[in-house]
Amino acid sequence: MQIPRFYQNLALYLKPNKALIIYGPRQAGKTTLVKNFLATYQGKYKFDTGDNISIQSILSSQDLAALKEYAQGYDLLVIDEAQKIQNIGQTIKLLIDNIPNLKVIATGSSSFDLAGQIGEPLTGRKVTLTLYPVAQLELQKLYNPYELKNRLEHSLIFGGYPEIVATDVSAEKIRWLEELAQAYLLKDILEFDRVKSAKLIMDLLRLLAFQIGKEVSLAELGQQVGIDHKTVGRYLDLFEKTFVIYSVRGFSRNLRSEIAKKGKYYFYDVGIRNAVISNFNSLRLRNDVGELWENFLFMERLKKRAYQSLYANVYFWRTWEKQEIDLIEEREGKLFAYEFKWGQTQAKSPKQWQQTYPDAFFETINQDNYLNFIAD
Repeated sequence: MQIPRFYQNLALYLKPNKALIIYGPRQAGKTTLVKNFLATYQGKYKFDTGDNISIQSILSSQDLAALKEYAQGYDLLVIDEAQKIQNIGQTIKLLIDNIPNLKVIATGSSSFDLAGQIGEPLTGRKVTLTLYPVAQLELQKLYNPYELKNRLEHSLIFGGYPEIVATDVSAEKIRWLEELAQAYLLKDILEFDRVKSAKLIMDLLRLLAFQIGKEVSLAELGQQVGIDHKTVGRYLDLFEKTFVIYSVRGFSRNLRSEIAKKGKYYFYDVGIRNAVISNFNSLRLRNDVGELWENFLFMERLKKRAYQSLYANVYFWRTWEKQEIDLIEEREGKLFAYEFKWGQTQAKSPKQWQQTYPDAFFETINQDNYLNFIAD
């Protein structure tokens, strides 16, 4: 199955003497996206990967003469898994500053290495894209609204990785997701020299998986896995930078009743979340459908904002009196509040929210209108 990705035509983002940086989780389709583009590319290109030791050697050398020789005769260089190459940002800068009209594409599955290496060297010299697991926004090119709604349970259980979307057999989906969660997902983190225990990492992820939609205490997580809260915070930061989880903070205008110190965490993909806790049961057999629904909607909305350039600051809202709203978007100088309800339930705007932010927009997102919220 050919899955239409939002960034199908990378030519729109390629410019001479500029770098196109493509981030995203492992197995989200970055390499496939680039190779599909190269299949129709009219110029002369070179494709290499940072997994190749000889390529690591030449591209980390900072030897301008050697780099010019490496790139000679090509108008496009593609470096897959670029985070494996030391000082890759400085290397790309040398290439695009010294070879007229050269274009560069670099992909990376972890941002803690790649972003740190390319940020300052490539200031003003790069375009950055993030490729997520397949979005409902993309699937609507394959399926009509009726068909997408019929696939909803599938999406909540198995998520949206391209391999999952393209596979029809549930047993194969489960095997693939478990392998990704146990091996490839944490590869970038375990390669980081201060992270030694895969078991500790998985224990921490399981705890997070059971706290979707709830405020998370780093101290409590640390007590449960036997490490201090600062180490927990460092691990959670690594999870975020390797596209495993996404954090969101509480919204507050400094009212005493509003909670803003603790954060919530969502998994980039609900299929990975289910693999972490080894639960692929149908929705009728689960007691966490509300949490899955909230995670799914939050991340699909994030994909929509990213792909459609809907710029917003994002929060949740909760008070000490336990009034809460799942998602607050602060954009265009206005507040937009969304409450997620499984089924056809309608929620009322909390009284304290109405009183404090009377001009804010409020909407319940349920099975009737969710496609308008995440796909249209």
